[in-house]
Amino acid sequence: MEYGLIIFWAAALVFFLVLEAVTFQLVSVWLGLGALVSLLLAIFEVPFWVQLLVFVAVSAVALWATRPLVKKFLSNKVATNSELDIGKVAIVTETINNSLSKGRVKLNGTYWAARSLEGDIIEEGSTVTVVEVDGSKLIVKN
Repeated sequence: MEYGLIIFWAAALVFFLVLEAVTFQLVSVWLGLGALVSLLLAIFEVPFWVQLLVFVAVSAVALWATRPLVKKFLSNKVATNSELDIGKVAIVTETINNSLSKGRVKLNGTYWAARSLEGDIIEEGSTVTVVEVDGSKLIVKN
């Protein structure tokens, strides 16, 4: 039995699993799976070129088959506070006039600078809907 290849694949397996634990990118774990299968082949004294081919194939197939699914679950985008304000109703506290760069609204107890989406003048006391957040300004429409 050739222990050199067994040690090589065992070291590769440990390396990929440690790398995965450090990076959390869900790439190295599939390489670790390929190394595990190749380690088993080395134990059964399968030729090295077959071990290497199986390592590449198992790693590629595992990555291809599971990465999109894993990315879908890990990329749950959490809305920021400003994104949560889109669609809400605000009260105009200072007449909105884009040409004068004036206008303020009150939304959830907070006063914001505001601009009209369509450029129309919106009078104080009106209710508007937030359609966009642009930095510290709300873009609103009637």
